[in-house]
Amino acid sequence: MTSISASSLPASVDLPDAAQRVAGILQTLGHNGTVVMLPESGRTAAQAADGLGCAVAQIAKSIIFRRLSDDVPVLVIASGANRVDEAKVAAQVGPIGKANAQYVRDKTGYAIGGVAPIAHAIQPVTLIDADLLLLASLWAAAGHPHAVFELTPQQLVSMTGAPVVDVAERAPAPPLAH
Repeated sequence: MTSISASSLPASVDLPDAAQRVAGILQTLGHNGTVVMLPESGRTAAQAADGLGCAVAQIAKSIIFRRLSDDVPVLVIASGANRVDEAKVAAQVGPIGKANAQYVRDKTGYAIGGVAPIAHAIQPVTLIDADLLLLASLWAAAGHPHAVFELTPQQLVSMTGAPVVDVAERAPAPPLAH
């Protein structure tokens, strides 16, 4: 599937507060895209992809972990098609733990399902899934489970300043036949 254009989705004049914050930051960053509201929830990558008519891989999902040494949030922006390998993340940032809904809201300013890759309440340590750079365009949450914006992988790297690393869980190779 190919991504649809943001112009073919309804832009909302009355964005929720968190989505307005993301739209303002995007404008400040010179991003020419628009925050659009999906008619149905985009809480999961599959739901967002269905609503956008794009491949699940094009959804840049934001997953928050807690770094155990200092309780700093760790944001992993991963392809919607990938499961994040927590050991790979820990190898980059130190031991991590799960983040509950209250931690996510307190540290990012967003509810789970609407965590944007930018404009967090507390600056997270951020990693970008290398698989996202294989795509021409991405869609990311814009502060609300129904709000999204389109961007390129290069814009994501520029906006976040985050390193691009392998964070995807890979299936083990099948055993060699003798």
